[in-house]
Amino acid sequence: MEAYIMEWLYVLVRWLHVITAVAWIGASFYFVWLDNSLQSPKDKDLQDKGVDGELWAVHGGGFYNPQKYLTAPEKLPKKLHWFYWESYSTWMSGFALFLLVYLLNAQVYLIDPNLLPMSPTQAIVTALGFLAGGWFVYDLMCRIFGFRNLALGIAVSLFIGIATYGACQIFPGRAAFLIVGAMMATMMSANVLFVIIPGQKRVTAAMRAGEPVDPIYGQRGKQRSVHNTYFTLPVLFCMLSNHFGVMYRDANNWLVLILMMIAGVLIRQFFLLKHRGQTNWYFPASGIAVMALVFFWMSPIASQTDAPAKLVRGSVSTEEAFAVVQKRCYGCHAYNPTMMGGAPAPKGIVFESPEDLRKHASAVISQTVQLKTMPLGNITQMTDEERQLIQAWFQQNMSH
Repeated sequence: MEAYIMEWLYVLVRWLHVITAVAWIGASFYFVWLDNSLQSPKDKDLQDKGVDGELWAVHGGGFYNPQKYLTAPEKLPKKLHWFYWESYSTWMSGFALFLLVYLLNAQVYLIDPNLLPMSPTQAIVTALGFLAGGWFVYDLMCRIFGFRNLALGIAVSLFIGIATYGACQIFPGRAAFLIVGAMMATMMSANVLFVIIPGQKRVTAAMRAGEPVDPIYGQRGKQRSVHNTYFTLPVLFCMLSNHFGVMYRDANNWLVLILMMIAGVLIRQFFLLKHRGQTNWYFPASGIAVMALVFFWMSPIASQTDAPAKLVRGSVSTEEAFAVVQKRCYGCHAYNPTMMGGAPAPKGIVFESPEDLRKHASAVISQTVQLKTMPLGNITQMTDEERQLIQAWFQQNMSH
């Protein structure tokens, strides 16, 4: 019953996280597009009111005319819509999922003894340190560099690269990718919480009190908003890629992640320029080229995949292969798992009988031999000889 409840909890929290992320990213992308698509008004009445840009649009059978003021209208309406709960709810639901899956199962997901032996408590504290420390360093750099945007952009990029390398030296690849994404997502949401919304509230309060508005708040908010839009595609890649072992299995997985994040930034830059009426195909072409480079760099070589099985002499029975799988995988892949805090078997795959091994043979050979992403963090210490035995069994019994 506990596993059943946990499975529902995982589904509902993940669903909530995806919904809120769609709302946040959708609103963010829309306003970036809107900012870059506004045109100076020709109507003198709008100019006199302080309207700096406007846009006419049609959607859903209706016509819309959003307008942006140079500073603000002379008189604020009583009701203003604030865009911040999308950000907060995305971060909170994401952290809840991080807690349920990773922090409560630190021994399985956060620790690889071959990288850095840690206790679960040390792993949890270190992971949380990346989230909090990432925001602290990033915010400090923003304050030091101010509006020297090029220098700040280079500094932030270098910091994220260093953090990516560090995470991949401390945590298993799957966890490292997620933690880097969570660190950047924390920066994004903290930008909204500590900079953008407080600045907007100060501007609003000054206007209602009839006091002059300090433009610095708008400038800071705009700067952090621009950072957030460049972070978006790299964060999404981090969150999705940890579900695909091919992305983080390489010994230089930190470089894989950095290159894929660069590709995301290049592609995002294309759309940002396109919103302004500039079409520069160099950026998406460069992004695709970077992804192609990663693809061919990490592509498996047939001889490397097939050679290990030749080391196994004689016939390997299903019972022999099943014994290895039960010894190394059964703790998680069982009807009543003894690992992962009672969480249900990943993807519903269980190994209760040799027939289960035959049923899931393709997944087993992919994850344990080709990608070597299972067992997670190799927590049960599956040996190379055992992987070779499983491959030999597959070739002899399942590959024809």
